Amino acid sequence: MTDLPSLVTAAQQCASLFRLGRDIEAALQMVELFDGAMPLMAERSAADQQYGTQLLERMLDCQQAQNWLALADYLEYEWVEFLRG
Repeated sequence: MTDLPSLVTAAQQCASLFRLGRDIEAALQMVELFDGAMPLMAERSAADQQYGTQLLERMLDCQQAQNWLALADYLEYEWVEFLRG
């Protein structure tokens, strides 16, 4: 899963799982999503890579705080927008 359409779909599905309270399943899918997105991030400019890293940190903070709705919003909106860059 390294092509953009698959990554966008996966992010949207993962966000839906978090919204449904299926946090364990969503967290496992999120790991696969981030692994698939790393090659795309490596191709970006340094500024884009920095923004992507900050976005990942925010999402992981939400996960740690178990703020599933905020995490879902980051995944579905900001992460997808970043991927489409």
